[in-house]
Amino acid sequence: MKKMIKITATAESIEQARKLLEIGVDNLNIGEGEFGLRVPTALTLDEIREITRMAHEAGKTVTVAVNALMHVEKMEKIKPFLDFLQEIKVDRITVGDAGVVFVLQRDGYTLPFVYDASTLVTSARQVNFWAAQGAIGAVLARELPKEELEIMSTHLDIPTEILVYGATVIHQSKRPLLQNYFNFIKVDSENVGKGRQANHFISEPKKEDTHYSIFEDQQGTHIFANDDINMMTELADLSQMGYQNWKLDGIFTPGDGFVEIAQLFVEAKILVESNQFTLAEATRLDEAVRRLHPAERTVSHGFYDINPAKIK
Repeated sequence: MKKMIKITATAESIEQARKLLEIGVDNLNIGEGEFGLRVPTALTLDEIREITRMAHEAGKTVTVAVNALMHVEKMEKIKPFLDFLQEIKVDRITVGDAGVVFVLQRDGYTLPFVYDASTLVTSARQVNFWAAQGAIGAVLARELPKEELEIMSTHLDIPTEILVYGATVIHQSKRPLLQNYFNFIKVDSENVGKGRQANHFISEPKKEDTHYSIFEDQQGTHIFANDDINMMTELADLSQMGYQNWKLDGIFTPGDGFVEIAQLFVEAKILVESNQFTLAEATRLDEAVRRLHPAERTVSHGFYDINPAKIK
């Protein structure tokens, strides 16, 4: 039986979630501020409940991010949140901290979990280790070249999620670096703005084309790669390799623009599944994504086309 492609998309609000479900997204990825890492919007518990209800009513699924680094103070508060997620019957959670896995197993939770340790998930051996601990899936690091993905694909015991559109984080600090900077220069950060809308970035000396976006949330400060990912032209190859869980991340693509881009990937999914994803169709859809993508941000294949031997 042929495996079906599944598209997961982040959702920043109830309204955006509704639109994503209507255009054919299979799974919504959402979260709140304390336990979710790099979510586009920190949703309230009531919003998480409502989005979960909507998704289930539409025959779709919901993944909730519980992938933050769980320091002691967070672990002391994790159980009420897990209780809530189990109560509203979310379909799965993403977990990056072994402490959460321990609590899930120790206390008999029935919440399926997907292993998500960001840049660390780079080998089939690591994925399969967490599969043996109960993970039903894993989120692959964004820094994997095609050659390594091809090798990994034949050794994976569980499905893996791969980013096909969105920003790639390259550094995280627990410290609120933006807030600290604003305090140092004695500027009110509320007037300057933080998060994804503020367009804060850093550049490398003597490289004016570098534009490393900065995002700050309750988990600290996050710095993203110069280019966002757009794998539209490579979707057929990814599917052929067995990577059929596609992730769309709207952290820097807000509102209806993200919904329109998601709709293009849903169209691509249908074409790939029906063996009609020709070069002409891939080019057409790729150009449409580039037109809708925020004008101030650039896109590429990231590490996909790089020779693994040249990665340092």
